[in-house]
Amino acid sequence: MLMKKWFTIILLLGINQLLYAQALSIQGTVTSEDGQPIPFASIFKSNSTKGTSANSEGFFKLILPQGNHQLMISAVGYQSKTVSINLQHNDSLHVQLALAVYTLPEVVIGNQEDPAYAIIRKAIKKRSYYLAQSGPYTAHVYIKGLQRLMKAPKKFLGLDIEEASKEMGLDSNRRGIIYLSESESNITVNPPKDFREEMISSKISGNNQAFSFNRASELQLNFYENHQDIVEGLSSRPFLSPIAANALAYYRYQYVGSSQQHGLTIDKIKVIPKRKGEPLYKGDIYIVANEWRIHSVNLLLDKTSSINFVDSLNIKQLFTPINQEIWMPSNVQLDFIGGLLGFQVGGYFTAIYQDYQLTRLPKRKRFKEVLAIDEGVNKKDSAYWANHRPIPLTMEEQQDYIDKDSLRKRRESKSYLDSIDKKNNRFKPLGFILAGYDYRDRYKKEYVSLGSPLRSLLFNSVEGLAINYSLSYSRQIDSTSNRYFRINGRLRYGFANKHVNGVLSTSVPLKKQSLILSGGRDVLDLNNRGSLPVLVNSLYTLLAGENYQKLYEKTFASAWWNYTIPGNIKVGVQAEWAHRHWLPNATDFTFWDRNQHKLTSNNPLHPEADIPLFEDNNATKISFGLSYDFSSRYESYPSGKRYLPSKYPTLGIQYTKGLKNMLGSDVDYDLLSASIYKSAIGLGLYGKLSFSAAAGKFLRNNRLFYPDFRHFKGNQILFTDQQLSSFLALDYYRYSTSTSFAEAHTEYNLGGLLTSKIPLLRQLKLEEIVGLHVLHTPELSRYGELHLGLQWKMLRVVYAYSKSSNTLLDGCNTLRIGLSLF
Repeated sequence: MLMKKWFTIILLLGINQLLYAQALSIQGTVTSEDGQPIPFASIFKSNSTKGTSANSEGFFKLILPQGNHQLMISAVGYQSKTVSINLQHNDSLHVQLALAVYTLPEVVIGNQEDPAYAIIRKAIKKRSYYLAQSGPYTAHVYIKGLQRLMKAPKKFLGLDIEEASKEMGLDSNRRGIIYLSESESNITVNPPKDFREEMISSKISGNNQAFSFNRASELQLNFYENHQDIVEGLSSRPFLSPIAANALAYYRYQYVGSSQQHGLTIDKIKVIPKRKGEPLYKGDIYIVANEWRIHSVNLLLDKTSSINFVDSLNIKQLFTPINQEIWMPSNVQLDFIGGLLGFQVGGYFTAIYQDYQLTRLPKRKRFKEVLAIDEGVNKKDSAYWANHRPIPLTMEEQQDYIDKDSLRKRRESKSYLDSIDKKNNRFKPLGFILAGYDYRDRYKKEYVSLGSPLRSLLFNSVEGLAINYSLSYSRQIDSTSNRYFRINGRLRYGFANKHVNGVLSTSVPLKKQSLILSGGRDVLDLNNRGSLPVLVNSLYTLLAGENYQKLYEKTFASAWWNYTIPGNIKVGVQAEWAHRHWLPNATDFTFWDRNQHKLTSNNPLHPEADIPLFEDNNATKISFGLSYDFSSRYESYPSGKRYLPSKYPTLGIQYTKGLKNMLGSDVDYDLLSASIYKSAIGLGLYGKLSFSAAAGKFLRNNRLFYPDFRHFKGNQILFTDQQLSSFLALDYYRYSTSTSFAEAHTEYNLGGLLTSKIPLLRQLKLEEIVGLHVLHTPELSRYGELHLGLQWKMLRVVYAYSKSSNTLLDGCNTLRIGLSLF
């Protein structure tokens, strides 16, 4: 027994000594020879994956066990240095790095081809080898993100930016840190595409509830791959690696020289895009001679690369050997600057990779959970972060955490929230008329919204001038899952037909489910897939006498339930009882009397006379819907799972049954339909492809009315809200069917593949689009459209050619201007 106690004491003393040894730290600065700090220099223990990075001021701190160590200090563009230390207690170290000197051998002079091309060809040849070599592995990743407002106007669109900047903790010149966050994650990677991240800590300055936007997956840049999708929306096409299989067709290369580092020869090669406007990098790539692997990169994307959101993005990546054969990234640095409408923002994201471990995952190992964030991830205290962050905070960053935490506590207090609400809740008659009125009680998390009377106005030939006024109430029930209880109401009155209508709906806050209950009486479009926006119809009717939208009145009660079952299969059920009433025109008013003769009746099949399209009827029906996109990959949050889009199309099936005699129902039919849809299929540098198709049949059509027909998204006006499944020149109502249908749509967005090569157009970042649409019904037979156009952001101009086998015309040419919203 005594021996057992002594053994326990000795063991505890040994553990204590081990912990003490592991607690020693070495800290210091990394500067250039002229004393300037080198931001984010890499400091790694030789022959290990233990390391850190300097902060933006060149200061670093590294925890090491007691004893002798060799530290390798590196930075892109500088000569690496190895320093030996004997760590017996907490110590300091100051390192100066010399700029790397790249010498040109004499044989370069007079050569017809730059030597860079021979090196790049060998690097391209070895690309697939090093791509396959980079895994499977696990690693620990620390990410810091910082964004800074560098310039801002005093006022913007009537908003007091100066006052808002004070609330954000900025200085008197409206400058300072607007976002600062840190995160730690453990990642498991199984190339080429399988990736799992477990976030173990998260910290956002001024917010102790949210989770950091930092994602290791988004900084997982691999230049051994042909293309890099850096940030969604940064470019319409992915960026081409300087050593991609076809890189020689897009880049020029210039040999800068070679440098000796740790017994290796590093070749520096300048990367030069052959053409402006293409998604190409410029800058330097460093290649290890004779091995033809990437040593580091310093690449730039700017306006000549046709990037969006920012003016420039600088990418630095430094590799380190984790054994004699395999090199992996030790740190990745993204610096950006952007400006718009008097605002200028700059910042960075930096990632430090440590503790690489090569694993033996099966080659076909798949990661369904790609991101896991537990509830306690954002609850780590300052002591935890002081011991775990590898990049020391600067004084400014330390102060930002202190100031933003103080602001957060003040903002969360009832007195502060009440004072802000009291100020913002002041009723302003003009503001109410133009934009509506919002009442907020932030402490109770209650919100009331009253619509704008001006924006509620509309005009059509059925109701004349009408008001469709909305109001809503919501209250947050659960901040973790972001669930709300909501009630929405609308009151509608037509001054010409003197009909009063109203609708009330509520969403019930269920966990992992959606339940919406609604009822009342409303005026609806005869085409339940939508014909044209209400405002556009109002303007066309008043200005041109073209009342395209056709309406009817429905008194109804409905319930809609939605649930995602395991496997990412979405299930939806809707039940509805309705009384439908056709409406005649009530006015022939237009701004100019000469346009009154253009007005048509509210019967789209008999535009010359107001003959009722259908008799009054009751309809009780139930619909079932299933959709599946083959996605088994998901992200886990405290609020639940979020499935990621699949590379495969989304399949859907829907069945609607009209229930005869139930609750006085007059309808008796069964409609079965199926659909397939996929948007933005990446084709590399050649753009993206989207397609959708649907087909269906009324299995029984014993009795149904026009609102029950299958309708299509048509268009008859110049300005259109174009979606993927929209036709550009199809009548809104004439070809709706009660039998069977099949439609297909596809659009190819070249993403500037052609326009980027035209100097006068490349500055506009125009994207070329080509689309094809076809429709078949027994009534229409075969109908097709081909459209060609240009798109700038969401605005597009399209030329469309349409043809129907039921017409004697060879075809119809149309011009459309609209928005792309798919």
